[in-house]
Amino acid sequence: MAYNFSNVKVLIVEDSQPMTDITCALLNGFGINHIDVAKTSEVGFRKFCEGKHDLILTDWLIKNDNGIKFTEDVRMGSLSPNPFVPIVIMTGFSEKRRVIQARDTGVTEFLVKPFTANDLYKRIDHIIMKPRQFVKSSDFFGPDRRRKYLEGQNIPKRREVDKKT
Repeated sequence: MAYNFSNVKVLIVEDSQPMTDITCALLNGFGINHIDVAKTSEVGFRKFCEGKHDLILTDWLIKNDNGIKFTEDVRMGSLSPNPFVPIVIMTGFSEKRRVIQARDTGVTEFLVKPFTANDLYKRIDHIIMKPRQFVKSSDFFGPDRRRKYLEGQNIPKRREVDKKT
């Protein structure tokens, strides 16, 4: 499905200039022209607080910090203007423990480097077509970590919203 991204504003938090250039070129190819770039999570968070971004793409490893800490600031920080913003973490590390850590921090989508235009587009499409409810607890705020419910699974329904179905 082709989308009209002409009014979409994206923040890229990435310290590698070649990776930033590639990501910007891909986004431009999708029709996204409103792109802010930050090379550190501190600058990224400041830009996020100043702008109204529809999507954040962040690297796992950023100078003096990381995308996980940045995600925590966006999701749980008292200064965050929009903790619901979709966050895609881009990384060359694809170990299961990293995927779980990203998920448990509130990352919306996980994108392994090197990636193709199609890989990035699929993540954006998934955010649009299959949005997930957000969950808030004492130590977590982010998209529901359960991707799907399979019929016949014996999963206890502990949330009030689940009990109504």
